[in-house]
This record gives sequence, structure tokens and C-alpha cells, in this order.
Amino acid sequence: MPDLIDLNFLGHPGTIASYVLDSGDGLALVDTGPSSTLPALRAGLERLGYRLTDVRHLLLTHIHLDHAGAVGTLLARVPQARVYVHARGAGHLAAPERLMASAAQIYGDQMDALWGEMVPVPTERMTVLDGGETWRLGELEIRALYTPGHAVHHLAYHIGPDLFVGDVGGIRLEAAQSPRPPTPPPDIDLPAWASSTSLLRTVEARTLHLAHFGSYPHEAAHWDALEGAIQTDAAIVRRGLEAGDDSETITRTFTDALTRALNAQVPGLAQRFALACPPWMSVQGLTRYWKRLAVRQGSQP
Repeated sequence: MPDLIDLNFLGHPGTIASYVLDSGDGLALVDTGPSSTLPALRAGLERLGYRLTDVRHLLLTHIHLDHAGAVGTLLARVPQARVYVHARGAGHLAAPERLMASAAQIYGDQMDALWGEMVPVPTERMTVLDGGETWRLGELEIRALYTPGHAVHHLAYHIGPDLFVGDVGGIRLEAAQSPRPPTPPPDIDLPAWASSTSLLRTVEARTLHLAHFGSYPHEAAHWDALEGAIQTDAAIVRRGLEAGDDSETITRTFTDALTRALNAQVPGLAQRFALACPPWMSVQGLTRYWKRLAVRQGSQP
């Protein structure tokens, strides 16, 4: 059974999780979180009776900063560890400058407080995956599943009764909350996401583990709700674009609808949700998706 470590992002619990498993050949971590939460990761391991130097395997679902920002820093401190990453994300780990520059355009002078540093990862310490591989880490059998839609380099990991779904499984901060899709730029692909959820539905696992946030039964209701939310969110943005609304208006409409839906399920949840996935960022990703689709189809969104 994996243990959840709450990374207490920006001092707020229940926002970003890392999962730890004892492989019998050192610890395996599913996602590291950003470097800004590395002290919380270390403290979480210590509460479980481990040390940071016990880590041997870093399984990355994808290389966005909230999931993988700490990987290079952690590897520098733990020379015996190695990282597992999709082939389309490996280059950004080896040379993270473009990734960080892109993030800096969005977050500006908040970069350090939010994410901290991102240190390059030596290529010899990477195991590069395409999805579909199965291998053993000590006593654990790992199966990597290629699950694009949220990101082109996204993987899920099936380990015994457990399925680690990163962001493609949505954001669900409470059991009473329906999962919602995080849709930041630049890689949102709705048909690819639908294919990924169809694949994940078929996996024989008992428990879903979400980075944002927690563990839930692997059941059809989760995927049904997520797919419905993807369509709802995408439709709001598309209607705004078709009406000629500016980005500020679309974002306000989207945020209002999301806030009402979340707070109706769990009072006050919308504020916490915005830490895990700011609504304006989801609007940006869906806007980019619809505009790129329109260009490919030779029409207007």
C-alpha cells in the first residue's frame, strides 16, 4: 500500500501529493513535487521512518513543475537514485531552461516562491519510457501507460492494485468533489484525453492515486464525472470564443461556473482548488486548444 506525503504547497495542506512505496530495493516515489516543497517531502519521509537517501526510484507522471520540479535537486542529493520519464519529457529534464523560461512568462517574480529551482538531470540517470513497458523494481512490478491529453509526455503507473494517474485522472481534493480537469497550456488535447480515460478505465486496479489530491476507489463513476467535466469546461470556453468574448470575460464566466459547482459540493472548496489549478490557467489551455483546432480545420472557433 503506498503512503501519501502531503507536500503542503505554499503552506496549504491537501494540494499536491507525492506517493512513496517500499520496493524492497529502496523507496520509489511517484512524482517529487517542486523544489519549493522538498523540505515537506523530506519531513514526510521521516514521519514514515525513512530518509531522503533511502529513495532509489523516481517515477514521474509528467515534467510540469508541480510534479517534477524537484527531481534534479533530489538526484543531486541522492546519487544512487534514478528517474523514469516519458521520452517526450526527457529532454526538458536534461535541459530545463526552456521549461523554466516558459513558466517565468506566466509566474514572473513568483517563480522562486512557487517552484524553486529546477536542476538539470544527467541523461545517464534517466530511464526513458514510451508507455507500455513493464519492469520490476525489487518486489514491485511496474507498468507504464502512455496517457496524453493533459500533456503529450504524460504517463500513468499501474502497480499491483494501485493506479497512479498524475493529472490525467483529474483534480479531486475531497471525496465529495467530482473530479475536474486541469487544462493548462500548451498540450491540451481533448480526443487524446478521452482515449487515455478509456484506457485507464480498463486497468484492473482497486485504487486511484491523484497528485491533486488523494486516493479514491477506481470506479466508473470517477471517470464518468471527469469526462463530463471536461466537456462542460471545454464548452464554456468554446462558447465564449464563438461569441467573440475577450479572455477576461471568458475567464470570469468560467471561474464563476467552476466556483459555484465546487462550493455546491464542498462549501469553500473553490479557493483551495485554485491553488491546485488556477481557473485562468485552465482557460488559457482550452483557448489554445480550440484556436489551434480551428486553424487546422480552416474555421473560426
